[in-house]
Amino acid sequence: MSKKGIPLPADEVRFRMKIALREIGIPPRPKILARIEEEMARDEPNFHLLAELLRSDVALAAGLIKTVNSPYYGLRQKVGSIREAMTLLGLRQIAQAVAGLALREAFQHLPAMERFWDASAKTAGLTAWLTRQLRTRLGIAPEEAYTFALFRDCGIPTLMMPFEDYIAVLACANAEKTRSFTAVEEALIGVNHALIGAQLANDWGLPANMVAAIRWHHDWAALAGESSPPLERASRHLIAVAQVAEFLVQQHYSQTITLEWAKLGPSALADLGLDEIALAQLAAEVKWLPET
Repeated sequence: MSKKGIPLPADEVRFRMKIALREIGIPPRPKILARIEEEMARDEPNFHLLAELLRSDVALAAGLIKTVNSPYYGLRQKVGSIREAMTLLGLRQIAQAVAGLALREAFQHLPAMERFWDASAKTAGLTAWLTRQLRTRLGIAPEEAYTFALFRDCGIPTLMMPFEDYIAVLACANAEKTRSFTAVEEALIGVNHALIGAQLANDWGLPANMVAAIRWHHDWAALAGESSPPLERASRHLIAVAQVAEFLVQQHYSQTITLEWAKLGPSALADLGLDEIALAQLAAEVKWLPET
């Protein structure tokens, strides 16, 4: 849409989007993540130095402690300091938690995004909880699943930064009953949020299996293991568990169930070894979980 509300030709929208992306780019990786990565590469990481570095950012430190102590991380004991969190979780999980906190900060200037971040946080929390329930069959950590769910749609605010008409593109993709969400984006603007999100996740140093899951989280064939080459099992599990978690969140809060569930839900359940009865049992348990 133009500023006057007049639809733009698809070719013009696509051209403008590519120009805008080239000019704006993807938010750079926060310096704190680069510093953590440097220490992780050492034979003997300096935990004291990193703890001091994290504590120097009061908001980041408070957010990290709150995240680690959330019920969805499932720690047996509450942590009271950054050093305790690092000891219990390790640098890899701390880096992912910090990345999740930094993600919203990178887009703080975008208006009217509270609903998006709230939905992401709720889905991430429930994704971690669901992963813990199914951990023996999934083999992925709840903390990793939590981070994936936070970053899964990070391409959306990235595309909103340079191009205001992207909201209209999202509306079209959300209303599509047959084609994939990303196929609609590609048809309208020549790029999709999953691709952009994967680029951001890769630039920010997230694990390869998580980057791949972000890249293909709207692709039915990838989730079903029928893509060529096939997506690794860990990535498929991340996509599946977040998709089921999103459905449970929408159901729990009496929200409209998106059309993505009809497209991806059956494959997600199959990947996790769940049926409709098991799904209903999980939905009943969700009612007793603390609010995020």
